[in-house]
Amino acid sequence: MTSAIEWQGGVGRNWASEWERTDRTFAALTPDLLRAIADEPGAQVVDIGCGAGEIALTVARARPAAQVIGVDISADLVETANARTGELPNLNFTVADAASWTAPGDAPELYVSRHGVMFFENPPAAFAHLARSAAPGARMVFSCFRSVQENTWATEIRRLLPPAKPAPVDRYTPGPFAFADPDHVRHCLSGWRDVCFTKLDFAYVAGTGTNPVADALSFLSRIGPAAAAIRTLPDSARAAFERGLLELVQSRHVGGRVCFPAAAWLVTATADKP
Repeated sequence: MTSAIEWQGGVGRNWASEWERTDRTFAALTPDLLRAIADEPGAQVVDIGCGAGEIALTVARARPAAQVIGVDISADLVETANARTGELPNLNFTVADAASWTAPGDAPELYVSRHGVMFFENPPAAFAHLARSAAPGARMVFSCFRSVQENTWATEIRRLLPPAKPAPVDRYTPGPFAFADPDHVRHCLSGWRDVCFTKLDFAYVAGTGTNPVADALSFLSRIGPAAAAIRTLPDSARAAFERGLLELVQSRHVGGRVCFPAAAWLVTATADKP
């Protein structure tokens, strides 16, 4: 689970400071997402959960006549995105919760997101609001992780952790794998129709450079399940976990990169309004 409060706090700060390496983890998925976005019309574009801004920036450069807005709940991530913008008159970033935010000016014709939609606390209400706020026939294109079992970067790290009591969850508990089940996603996409899913398998790149193992250890210690474990485990358990993490990263070092198999959905939908 990753809550809004965490994104507004330490998690958001870590992702903002690590934006180059977090963008790298999605580097093999991003071109597929951008191609799907390019196939859709729209002069008013909103990037939901824009993070450090890579998708919004690319879309704004590709559509100079469009108005692109990136929305994120983390002030730190929006600050980073703004710092990357340069002189792009058709791009703005704003700190807001997309679940209740309304775009100024013309209604959005296209919503996009790279792994930013799994963190709504009430997804049906959030997507219904987005549909109501959209232009008639508006389109949505987003990516999200498939099951945790299909994402080796997560399962192999979780195996290193000591057994823990299952945390209480409800149907809408936000988190990286909250949208793994297509039936659940269809239920959540209130106000949207023609929902389509495409499987995307990609390499999650954790480490590169002159010392990919050290790079991956540094990155994983700040982002994701390993980072949470290092922050919260007692000293003895943390030492064992870090030894196991080193062995895992070394085992995934091939050809100058540390990579893990990852699996995502590419989801498209149409606003169900006249």
